[in-house]
Amino acid sequence: MPDRTVTVAASVGLHARPASLFCQAAAKSGLPIILTNAAGRSVNAASILGVLSLGVDHGETVTITADGEGADAALDSLAELLASDLDNK
Repeated sequence: MPDRTVTVAASVGLHARPASLFCQAAAKSGLPIILTNAAGRSVNAASILGVLSLGVDHGETVTITADGEGADAALDSLAELLASDLDNK
């Protein structure tokens, strides 16, 4: 199963708007995507409540994992999103 490890660039981490944008993109991929924080806790990346519950702050490293056809492309896109400044999108 492919994965990507990314440092979260948004100044507020994965909270509020950045988390919402990330979850929408994960859901839009149509693939089962898992987001795992540095402590090893994993949630469904399309679940806003799950992502918010991880409490990921700016500069923290997360891992995203996907399974299925097109997983690499979806992960590349999501990794790019997390590594960008989502505060201004």
